[in-house]
Parts: sequence; structure tokens; C-alpha cells
Amino acid sequence: MKRLLFATALLTALLSQAQTAEEIKAEMAPKKDSIAAIQGRVDGLQAQLDALPGWKVGAFGTIGGSLSNFNNWFAQGLPNNSSGTIGFTVNAFANQQEEKFFWRNAANINLGWVKLDDKDDSTDDDGFREATDVFNISSLYGRKLSDKFAVSGLGEYRTTILSNFNDPGYLDLGVGGTWTPITDLVVVIHPLNYNFVFSNEDTIFNSSLGAKIVADYTKKLGAVSFKTNLSMFQSYESGDLSNWTWTNSFAYTLWKVIGVGFDFGLRNNKQETLNYIVNNAPTPNPNATFDTIDNELQTYWTFGLSYSF
Repeated sequence: MKRLLFATALLTALLSQAQTAEEIKAEMAPKKDSIAAIQGRVDGLQAQLDALPGWKVGAFGTIGGSLSNFNNWFAQGLPNNSSGTIGFTVNAFANQQEEKFFWRNAANINLGWVKLDDKDDSTDDDGFREATDVFNISSLYGRKLSDKFAVSGLGEYRTTILSNFNDPGYLDLGVGGTWTPITDLVVVIHPLNYNFVFSNEDTIFNSSLGAKIVADYTKKLGAVSFKTNLSMFQSYESGDLSNWTWTNSFAYTLWKVIGVGFDFGLRNNKQETLNYIVNNAPTPNPNATFDTIDNELQTYWTFGLSYSF
């Protein structure tokens, strides 16, 4: 009899708990719908705010790094060493939106250092060396023909700043049209563009006339900020003088302005590839030409803490 009463009580408690869980879920459902509705209204208001005339400025970035030190760790090839990596990315913009014109300015900086100090080798380099070096600024001005189309002029400059500043450096100046189908997407098509290339190696790097295409999308959705930018130059003189760079930045805010971020970039530039093979490779080949080299894809990525301004 006692066992029967115990089993009945236990079953009743379980059923009561199940009913309570179902009741809680039933209460949560309309609250989730309310949160989604509120967020939708907030996003709509933010879109209206972004569309208002005037200046809009902002920035976000990623910081990544690690340090390590080993003493008598004989299981590895270098039992006594210290190593480290440090890197950061900054994406900043200052955009002016008016009824008859717009002016969009952007900067992307990605710098990184790395070191591996073998304490048993007094001749090795024990300091940090440059590992990632990306610097890009651009300015786009447009006179509106309609809400979505404008005649425009673009200036864009790309180089490295930690080493070999402006060697090479690329300056694009051109005119054409800009299409802005939505607030955060800008597509630039400039059939008349001159690509100035600055370098001490004038037998490899050459300036030329060509077409410039840029697509940029920058957006902030709640805790997520992201930016993707594709910049292409197609030379009218030779495909060997053409180049493109595609950069991407993502940041997710975890607490206030701190979060996690991920950046990656791709680049195709045959002039830079040839210059590396002729002058900077571990085994240089001074006889290499555009026709004999394999134009490998250039890539980088950074993962670490992010900071939103």
C-alpha cells in the first residue's frame, strides 16, 4: 500500500512538473514575439536615422594576440623559447549624406607582428617582426541624379606602412557612376580611372589607364558589425597590370564595447608577385617574367577580441 501511494505521489509530481514546464513555455512564446516586434521597430527607426542628412561617423576593430614561454620543454624541437603574436584591425568611416550629394570616406588598417626567440641560439632574431601590413584609405564624392544613381569621383590609396612605405603604393583616381540600391551598399563603376603605381622597382611596377570597380557593404545589426569591400582595377594596357583586393571584417559584441572579431582578406596582384620572386624570395629569380610566374592568391586572417567605438 505504501509503495502504491509513493508511486502515485511521484507520478503526480512528475506530471505537475511537466505541466509547469509547458505553462512556462506557453508564457514565453508571446514574450519572444514581443521582443522580435520591438527589435523590428528599432531596426526600422535605425534605418530612418541612417537615411537622415548629415554626417555619420563610426569605427570598429579587432585585437588579437598571444604570448608563450618555454624552459626545458624537451618534447619539442626548441625546448627553450619565447614566442608571441600581436595584431589589430581598424575599420573607420566618415560619411556625409545630403539631398543632392554624398561624400563617403573610409579607412582600413590591419597590422600584425610575430616573434620566435630560440634562447639556445644567440644569433637568431629575438624581437617582433612585421607579419601583416595593410593600409587603405578612400574618398568617394557623388552628385545625385536620383535616389540611387550619381555621377562620382573616387580617390583610393593602398600601401604598407610598417616597411616599404609607398614601395609599392597605389593611387586610383577616376570618374564614372555610383549606384546605391540600399542605404549600406555602395557600388562604384568608373570606366575612366588612372592607376598610379609608386615603386623603386620601375621595371616591374607600371602605372596605367583602366576601369575601377568598388563594392562596399557596411552594416550594424544589434550586436553584430560587419564590413565587406571589393576593390578591382582592370588595366586597358595589360592584364598583368590589373589587381583586386577583397577584405572582410566581422565583430560580435559580448559586453558593452568588447566582443570577438574575425577579419580576412584576399588579393590578386601579379606585379607584387613578380617583384617578390625577383627581389625578395628566399631564392630570388632575377630572370622571372610575368609570363613565367605562377600568380598565387594572397590571403590573410586575424581572430581575436574586438572593440567597437
